[in-house]
Amino acid sequence: MTRRSTSSRFEEKDEVTACGCGFENSSADKQGSATENRGESRQDSVVKKDSMIDQRSMVGYDSFAFGNKPFLLSPAGKDYLWGGQRLNDEYAKNINLSPLAETWECSTHPDGPSVVASGEYEGMTLAEVLKAHPEFLGTHPISVIGEGIPILVKLIDAKNDLSVQVHPSDEYAKEHENGQLGKTEMWYVVDAEPGAELVYGFKNEVTKEQVRASIADGSIEKYMHTVPVHKGDMFYIESGTVHAIGGGILIAEIQESSNLTYRLYDYNRIDKNGRLRELHIEKALDVMNYSSSAEPRQPMRKLQYKPGSAYELLSRCKYFQVERMLVNTERIKTMAEFQSSDTSFEVLLCIDGCGVMFGEDVSINIFRGDCIFVPANSEKLKIHGKAEFLRISC
Repeated sequence: MTRRSTSSRFEEKDEVTACGCGFENSSADKQGSATENRGESRQDSVVKKDSMIDQRSMVGYDSFAFGNKPFLLSPAGKDYLWGGQRLNDEYAKNINLSPLAETWECSTHPDGPSVVASGEYEGMTLAEVLKAHPEFLGTHPISVIGEGIPILVKLIDAKNDLSVQVHPSDEYAKEHENGQLGKTEMWYVVDAEPGAELVYGFKNEVTKEQVRASIADGSIEKYMHTVPVHKGDMFYIESGTVHAIGGGILIAEIQESSNLTYRLYDYNRIDKNGRLRELHIEKALDVMNYSSSAEPRQPMRKLQYKPGSAYELLSRCKYFQVERMLVNTERIKTMAEFQSSDTSFEVLLCIDGCGVMFGEDVSINIFRGDCIFVPANSEKLKIHGKAEFLRISC
């Protein structure tokens, strides 16, 4: 696949003096500063009124509007055997798991709930907060799983290949998995080693019998469509699409709030208990799309500029909308503005850089890897710094 350049950055050459961060820093520098600063900053991530006077004077007190306030989330971690250490080493997750394969950054799923890490709800799970304040969801998202949100946001560090797998549709999951949601998902490639690849469907149309036989004799890989992967690529994985993330890829995943995965093939790997990992062949054969998959092309992406920020649409479907948001503010007067509507909550996942978000009486220091939940109908917010976000809504 010929790589389409995705380097359309928003003034990335400029430096931001207020927070001292930039995309040009080396991984080692980022790792050290993130780990060193995060512990200190979290104690001060919510700044109350009396200490906000100077910041108010810089942007104008009257520019704020009262509304629901954002808060940081702390993720749940998963130690799947194919994972690495980058989420701890480079993103300062400080989760005592090795390997650390996934962090469920914004989740109300019972298999991995995220916890509020700042503000008046600190220490509560996100599900508990939304149960007490359903208005935070907005008027459009409808949770069909009780109290919670209909999406799940992850960071995934694939040091080694994931299993070849497929996810069911909502209809199949409702009938066969006790009313659970199926899983359609989107991947944004945060980083990828040279030569990294992933599996996306089949090269040619296949039959159920061919797939079943190839699983039995270990030859299924000959049917799979492998795709080169580069930093900044985006892939939309509809339920029923056979897929696998290859080793050396770090991605952000936005998906339905589901933990249903049917493994077809796992390279005969042994789990930590010395057993072959469970496969779900019959269910996978029930739900997979047997048609050939066209090579996924990267969508044309166009930046839309606003003072201090720029946006580009990555994906929109009935489950979620994902934009890439670039913030670069050199002067307080051009600080980026942000506000959620009454239609949906928003999730900001910082995938590079750093900055500060603040409102009428709240301030949140943001570092690479941080995830912020912004309730629907939020107050008017300001963001200062130099950072790259995924902006997610329903």
